[in-house]
Amino acid sequence: MKKDIILSGVGGQGILSIATVIGWAAIKNNLYLKQAEVHGMSQRGGDVQSNLRLSSSPIFSDLIPKGECELIISMEPMEALRYLPYLKKGGWIITNSTPFVNIPSYPEIGNIDADLHRDANVISFDSDQIAKDCGAPRSSNMVLLGAAAKYIEILDVENLKEGIRNVFARKGEKIVEDNIKAFEAGYQIADKR
Repeated sequence: MKKDIILSGVGGQGILSIATVIGWAAIKNNLYLKQAEVHGMSQRGGDVQSNLRLSSSPIFSDLIPKGECELIISMEPMEALRYLPYLKKGGWIITNSTPFVNIPSYPEIGNIDADLHRDANVISFDSDQIAKDCGAPRSSNMVLLGAAAKYIEILDVENLKEGIRNVFARKGEKIVEDNIKAFEAGYQIADKR
């Protein structure tokens, strides 16, 4: 069993927190894990991307080849589009529908959506609003992780929740519970699809 995942977004959106939670859950599931990260500008607004490779057998490369990724989790629609060439035929994209317009030539959102839906299975929704509705506006990343959990069959959902508890524990119980609530709200979104 294996799963190749690309996480994408821009600086400050919590991509690396998602990677840490998935990595923690992978270790609890006794899986092999390779991770490679690419950081854009070291401030908010630069692109951030992470390759996560999970497997029940040894992994020899930390980079996912083009056309081999099974799941893209993206905090931003244009960033999902950027990594579309890496997606395997029949792969899934779980993306926030709310654009983070950080460049003057940002494409029309309708064009981005059309390109994403042309070549992939897509679940696109406003994870920012769902996080706000949960009372956890800074937990949009955990909403997306919750929606993607169903498509990371190699990981146990309870281990993902335990990973959230572990990763956010130093920030206090309220932050942990906010992130769990956001994760569960995202999980319900995927159940409705």
